[in-house]
Amino acid sequence: MAPIEVTELTKEYGDVRANDAVTFSVKPGEVFGFLGPNGAGKSTTIRMLLGLLTPTAGTATVLGADIHDESALIDAKRRIGYLPAHLGFPPTATGEAVLEYHASMKGDERLDELLDIFTPPIERPIREYSTGNKRMLGLIQAFMHDPDLVIMDEPTSGLDPLKQEEFNGFIRAERDRGMTVFLSSHVLSEVRRVCDRVGIIRGGELVELEDIETLLRQGGKRVRVTTTDDTGALLSTLDGVVDVQPFPDGVQFIYTGEYNALLRTLARHDVREIDIGEPPLEDVFIHYYGQEDTSSESGTGSDA
Repeated sequence: MAPIEVTELTKEYGDVRANDAVTFSVKPGEVFGFLGPNGAGKSTTIRMLLGLLTPTAGTATVLGADIHDESALIDAKRRIGYLPAHLGFPPTATGEAVLEYHASMKGDERLDELLDIFTPPIERPIREYSTGNKRMLGLIQAFMHDPDLVIMDEPTSGLDPLKQEEFNGFIRAERDRGMTVFLSSHVLSEVRRVCDRVGIIRGGELVELEDIETLLRQGGKRVRVTTTDDTGALLSTLDGVVDVQPFPDGVQFIYTGEYNALLRTLARHDVREIDIGEPPLEDVFIHYYGQEDTSSESGTGSDA
């Protein structure tokens, strides 16, 4: 049985459709990335999966529980870890008190192990925490009871680069142990490091469902070239060049074509500098779907 099975899931707020007949499934033991820009509908989908919002239409099952069946979903949530995008810890409580509260509800089999990986100052009150420390406390509470499924909304927001890398390694290890992980993000580099498959949501619609390597290969690379002559006009006619943007002494663009063809074209120019790297998420959207849909979900707040 798929840990998450979503069928025609729809959520409307008046005339605004935040989710539009979204359909996908998450396989057992995979890390599934739910990718999209802010306001795309990621958090709305997660809140419906957890029974925090009622769908307008469609349905889903989470660990076999129908999200319309409140009793079954409550039972299933004992085996689910959840990290929301916006953490609502009581500011006067200590981290230790927060963890004790969660342990009383769902257990803490892995607490000591997680405190060695993610290191918030649990003896201090939450009001003294940095954003990163709050996020680490949230990660601990999500995994401390050794759940079968973990659902996370923007899990690395606020973590420093070292902790982000530790998080990535931890998630890969959990996948190897057989845990299923569903995470939303708008950071392509984060998704690339940990996810097996990706669903891309845009304007409430699921517009792509693909394994991560295929997605990145089709998404191309961001190329930035500095020359002593005008390269923009010639490059714009080359197959695979998308979103050409000139800048002083050069041009940048997304390239999805064959690299030898690009190098042969550039060899006709006096190239002073070239940089080829992973494109930001916004550029992947430009390549796949035209201009990014930046509309917000009315009535839902920030959907990170």
